[in-house]
Amino acid sequence: MTILTSRDFNHNVSKAKSLSRSEPVFITDRGTPSHVLLSYQQYELLLKKTLSNIDRLSMSIQELSQIEDGVEFERVHFSERQVEL
Repeated sequence: MTILTSRDFNHNVSKAKSLSRSEPVFITDRGTPSHVLLSYQQYELLLKKTLSNIDRLSMSIQELSQIEDGVEFERVHFSERQVEL
C-alpha cells in the first residue's frame, strides 16, 4: 500500500500516477486519508464488482458465476393468504 501526503502528491503527480498502475495510492491530508488514486483498469474492475440487483437479475447464469463478491440471493417463499369475500 502506497501512501503519499497531499504535499508530495502536488509536487510529483507523475510519480503518483506511475505508482497507481500497480496498486491504489492513498493520499493523506494532515495525516488522514482523503483520496485514493487508481489506474483506469483498476477502476473498471471496481465498477464491475458493484452491480445493482437489477443488473444481476438480467445476467445469464454464466455471467453470474464469474462474479466473486459474496452476494447470495435467498429464495423467496410466498405463503397463501386468506381472502375474505
